[in-house]
Amino acid sequence: MSGFLETMAQRSRDRVKAAARRLAFDDLRVSCLSARAPRSLGSFGETFDLIAEVKPRSPSEGVFPERHPAATALAYERGGAAVISVLTEPSEFGGSLHILQDVREQVSAPVMAKDFVVDPYQVYEAREAGADGILVIARILDDDAGAAILGATAETGMFALLEAFDREDLERLPFLAAGGIDVLVGVNCRDLETLGIVPERHQDLAGHLPAGLVAVAESAIGGPGDVERVASLGYSAALVGSALMRSGDATGLTRSMVDAGRRTVTVTP
Repeated sequence: MSGFLETMAQRSRDRVKAAARRLAFDDLRVSCLSARAPRSLGSFGETFDLIAEVKPRSPSEGVFPERHPAATALAYERGGAAVISVLTEPSEFGGSLHILQDVREQVSAPVMAKDFVVDPYQVYEAREAGADGILVIARILDDDAGAAILGATAETGMFALLEAFDREDLERLPFLAAGGIDVLVGVNCRDLETLGIVPERHQDLAGHLPAGLVAVAESAIGGPGDVERVASLGYSAALVGSALMRSGDATGLTRSMVDAGRRTVTVTP
């Protein structure tokens, strides 16, 4: 595991310990499971879909132009985004579960909590805040931890985006995904040592994507041309954050990306 990922995983462990002192695991789980059911992914990935991301900042891109998170999410939804991703990690991304709650109250699309999940507590915490899905980074979890986290995800009824960075990660995903939940597979082409982008990773791993699961291209998606590229490689969706956060027309850019993906999927043999 890279130094960055290990640092983020440890910060998650520390946050879980602090949160569990305020609200015990069993009490959180009971409260979470009594809430309304999460929103479904529906037909996500049957044509080409976009996951549009709300985040105040990132360690690789710095601070984004200040915007109201819920208004930003609504702009994405007007542009045709099928899922809204919300960074909830506080130390490097400036996110929070409160931001997720605000977004979830304003949009009708499913909302995904994006964090460095290392403990089932975070799954129930996200669902309690209103999340409909959760990011799970395979590399920071051994098989037992992954099974426990996806078991909690299944219990809440949420979907999971399982994120991979290389072929070894992808080979573990069918095992992790065998929990009876809606699962998406994400290929992230960010280098975890340098935090730079390796755009060829989408192509290099396209032939190794697990069969039967919707594949999501992550990072290195700056405009419609990049969407056409990944759609032509067989990805059924893309997750876009930084380009949309910097755009002066988030609705228009979202729409142009969705349209580009769907045109490409339609003409691909």
